[in-house]
Amino acid sequence: MSRRLRNKNKKAVSLITNFNTRSPITEQYRLIRNNLHFSSVDKDIKTIVITSPDPSEGKSTTSANLSIILAQQGKKVLLVDTDLRKPTVHFAFKVSNIYGLTNILTKDINLEQAITKTYVANLDLLTSGPLPPNPSELLNSNAMELIIEDLKGLYDYVIFDTPPILVVTDSQVMASKCDGVVMVIASGKTKKDRAMKAKDFLEKANSLLLGVVVNGVDYKQKDYYGHYG
Repeated sequence: MSRRLRNKNKKAVSLITNFNTRSPITEQYRLIRNNLHFSSVDKDIKTIVITSPDPSEGKSTTSANLSIILAQQGKKVLLVDTDLRKPTVHFAFKVSNIYGLTNILTKDINLEQAITKTYVANLDLLTSGPLPPNPSELLNSNAMELIIEDLKGLYDYVIFDTPPILVVTDSQVMASKCDGVVMVIASGKTKKDRAMKAKDFLEKANSLLLGVVVNGVDYKQKDYYGHYG
């Protein structure tokens, strides 16, 4: 069954890494990918949480484009929307969100039924599914841990798009279950104290902070870049 869906009045996430492979922005995502590979020298990093301190700092754009860049290298990648409050992955790739992660967690369907392929080679999606009344509890369940373990056996990389970490506890929950975290901040927008507080939250979750992506850096060319450091 086709899961294509038109984006209805939602600001689309830019999938520039798929549509403009020579863009300076795409090159910066390649740099992020390479740095992730270096981070995995001593530890096998397969499950990666993408979060930000606050909303509208570019975490979903980073999640989608990083997933595409990893897939373009021939890696088998799954992008999972674990923002069970304001999901956006299905809009970015124009697929249906009638069923997804929440349906698996509630045992309505299995993994195979919920995962959908994309028009990007090697990249699959697991959308959020219907919004639940108890997102944190679902993500902190034994069922979620079992799903993560199953996915690690099926994919080279599993990227989890999560809510802003200073807004709800969901990202902390996911960070404690995954191999590493990439935090996204917005140049000229994210306050230093908010970024440091987010870092503290991740440390309390005993998570590995792999790096920070800075969105919206203004260069002479007035291009949008993502930096990793």
